[in-house]
Amino acid sequence: MNFEDTEERSMIRSTAADVAAEYGPEYWREKEEAGEFGEEFWDELAAAGFHGLLVPPEYEGAGMGIQEMGLVMETLCAEGCGMAGTWYLVLTAGMAAAGIKESGTEAQKQTYLPDIANGKRNFSIGITEPEAGTNTLNVATRAEKDGDEYVLNGNKAWITFADRADNMILVTRTTPRDEVERGTDGISLFIIDMDDPGIDVSPIPKHGINYSKSCEVFIEDVRVPEENLLGEEDDGWWTLVDMLNPERIGFAAAGTGIGKLAADTAIEYASDREVFGAPVGSHQAVSFPITKAYARMETAALMREKASWLYDQGEECGYETNVAKATAVSAGIEAVKQSMQAFGGWGYAKEYDVERWWREINLTRLAPVSQQMAYNHIGQHLGFPRSY
Repeated sequence: MNFEDTEERSMIRSTAADVAAEYGPEYWREKEEAGEFGEEFWDELAAAGFHGLLVPPEYEGAGMGIQEMGLVMETLCAEGCGMAGTWYLVLTAGMAAAGIKESGTEAQKQTYLPDIANGKRNFSIGITEPEAGTNTLNVATRAEKDGDEYVLNGNKAWITFADRADNMILVTRTTPRDEVERGTDGISLFIIDMDDPGIDVSPIPKHGINYSKSCEVFIEDVRVPEENLLGEEDDGWWTLVDMLNPERIGFAAAGTGIGKLAADTAIEYASDREVFGAPVGSHQAVSFPITKAYARMETAALMREKASWLYDQGEECGYETNVAKATAVSAGIEAVKQSMQAFGGWGYAKEYDVERWWREINLTRLAPVSQQMAYNHIGQHLGFPRSY
C-alpha cells in the first residue's frame, strides 16, 4: 500500500469537494423534507465521472478501483452531502458495476457498463427478503427454467431505487436450499428490467434518507431470457460476494464521512458559541468526546483503505471489509452523537442538519449488514465458534 497523496487522488478529492460544495446541507435538507430524488446531483456525479470509476475504459469508464470510489464517497459525505454521498453511488456505480465487470458476459458488459458510466442507467439490487432478513442464503425468490427462459417469483424488501431503477440485479434460488449440500450453492443472479408488468413496487415510509425511496418489490411470473443470468447458474453466491464487499466499503466511507461532517460542523459552532464567558468548545467535556471519536474515524478510514487495496488486488478481503465497516460506523455514530450534544438544544433543530445526519448514520448500523453480523464474521475469523 502507498499512502502518498498522488496528483490523481488530490484531483479526485478536490472534484468531490467541489461537487459537495454545490450540493451541500441546505440542498439535502430540502430534498429530504420534500421526499424528492436529487436528479441534479445524480447528473453532476456523471459529469464528474464518478459513476464510471469502476468501469473499464473500453466501456467508457475510468478504470479505477474501490480505493478511489471510497475516497469519493467519504469526501462527498464529509464535505456536505451526508449519506447521499454514498447512497447515490454504492448501488449502481459500486455494486452493479462491480458485479457486471467481474461476472458479466461480453454482451452484458456492452449493454450496461457504458450506460452506468454515463449515469444513464440506474440499478437496484434485490437481495433482502421479509423472511430471510440478514440470512441471504435463505432467500425464497425462485427462478425456474422454462425452455430458454427463467420464470421468477418472489418478493423483496428494503430495495433502494426500486421505484426509479431501470434494472435490478435479483438474487434468487434456482435450486432450493434443502436440495443443496452447501447453503451457498443453488443461488443465481439475474439482470431484470424494472418496467416488466409482473413487477410491483411499493415504497416503505421510513425514518430518514427520504431523498430516495426504499421499497417492497413483488415479482410474479416475470420471464427473463437465459442470457440475463449474471454469472453461472447455481453458483451466483461468489458473484454476489464481489458486490457485497464494495457495499461494505461504501458504508464504511459513509460512517467516517458523515461523522466528520457532523464533527467539523460542531467544532465550528463550538468555537463561536459563547456560554459563561468562553466558547463552549474550550471546555474539554465538549471537545474531548468529539476528538476521541474523530481519532477513531481516522483509524477506521485506514482499515477501509486496506480493505479497498486488497479488493483491488483481487485478494480475499472479507475480514478487512467487516472490520472497516464495523469500526467506521461505531466511530461515526459516536461523532454525530457528540456533535449533536455540542450544539445543545440547537442540535435538535432541522436548520443545523445534525439531527438529519443522526438519522442517516444510524441506518449504517443496520445495513448493508448489521453490526452484530459484522462482529460475527470478525469473531469467526479470530477463532470463535460459528454463531450462525
